[in-house]
Amino acid sequence: MSRPLILRPQEAPVVGVDAHLPAVSDAALSEPAIRTRLASAPSWQPEFAGDGSRLPGRTPAAAAVLVPLVVRDDGLHLLLTRRTDHLRDHAGQISFPGGKSEPEDPGPVGTALRETEEEIGLAREHIDVIGQLPVYATVTSFQVTPVLALVRPPFALTLDASEVAEAFEVPLHFLMNPAHHRHHAVTLDGIERRFISMPWQGPEREYFIWGATAAMLRNLYRLLIA
Repeated sequence: MSRPLILRPQEAPVVGVDAHLPAVSDAALSEPAIRTRLASAPSWQPEFAGDGSRLPGRTPAAAAVLVPLVVRDDGLHLLLTRRTDHLRDHAGQISFPGGKSEPEDPGPVGTALRETEEEIGLAREHIDVIGQLPVYATVTSFQVTPVLALVRPPFALTLDASEVAEAFEVPLHFLMNPAHHRHHAVTLDGIERRFISMPWQGPEREYFIWGATAAMLRNLYRLLIA
């Protein structure tokens, strides 16, 4: 049986907050520390391998996303996008730039760089790839490789209005503090669904980071805290 889609995740009850877990230290979130950890990661296990069972009628396909860590004076910031509301998959959700792999892509890094340039216009010359996270399987049947990279300003973005409604940044130290990680549970069609969220209050609105994006960020937390 396929899992029912969660259409209003913000309304799902919060069943736990991980304030008891340690935050990643500021020292471990520095540019040199991130480079070192990705280059020689200790033994660790991702917390989330995927969303669970996939939607029917979908053939698994390779995909990749860029996890862009922008180097700012006050530390690293994660660059995220808000998808447009009319898309077939993950409409309106907070996502990493990325998408489905094409035959001509030279592996996941090539996919992530191409899709990032197409979606938000971030030129490759600003992107320094430093590692990858384990593949994450989405409910929409994508086998997603998260590609981590450092991005150094100044750079300009040009959003593809057909796919991306907005691009914004979140301080990495906020996302790597489990006190901001919420666990949700909701029952749909008699099936309990659980997921994690990391809501971020921006200057003008709240961004509800959840689903695959939040799960991959939680895996990054597990790597950095290991």
